[in-house]
Amino acid sequence: MAVNGTRPHTIVGILEHKAALEKLPSSIRPEVILVKTPEDLQRCDALVIPGGESTTIALLARLSGVLEPLKEFAKTKPVWGTCAGAILLSQAVENAKKGGQELLGVMDITIARNGWGSQVESFEAPLEVDGLRNPEQPFTGVFIRAPVVLKLNPSSTSPPIKVIAKLSPELLPPSLSSPDHSDEPKIFVALRQGLHFLTTFHPELTEDNRFHEYFVRECVLSSKKPQC
Repeated sequence: MAVNGTRPHTIVGILEHKAALEKLPSSIRPEVILVKTPEDLQRCDALVIPGGESTTIALLARLSGVLEPLKEFAKTKPVWGTCAGAILLSQAVENAKKGGQELLGVMDITIARNGWGSQVESFEAPLEVDGLRNPEQPFTGVFIRAPVVLKLNPSSTSPPIKVIAKLSPELLPPSLSSPDHSDEPKIFVALRQGLHFLTTFHPELTEDNRFHEYFVRECVLSSKKPQC
């Protein structure tokens, strides 16, 4: 399930996001393949891990023999996780299902599963996108059983954590807000750390492809540039 790539030739593995990546400008549009096996993963320069159920994604990856190769892949290659994928990239997770949660642990944050509540509490909201092209143009974030960033855990041995997008604090429900402003990490909905990128919402469900463009330009293509 691949499409023709254009220069610079880059292969991004996906489980979703195909249509959004294919709409990128031809100068940066990658070849896109569906990753089902370790052999598929070996072909990739980068990977997008989609939303869904994080424990199920991890279980299916283990059953198909992809989980351990994926852990090795994520150590050196760009990976973007959306919603459930964001959970898998995290260092620690709260509200994990009984029996625990497999994590890749490549982003130094603590995150909570279903932080916004159940499926019926899904919502859309305008995001502040200072880290994207045309930052004056808000992005509509689609949140479906979305996780919430609880804490940033920066390390002197890891790249800095950059906030790419956030919600207005006024949009936080009472259960997530606090009067002492300790709720600030909870408004962070897109973060980058080195080659790794996460969004707690679903950019692929909109016609706005700025997050896909950002990932390809800033995480994927930058990783392929010769290092000085």
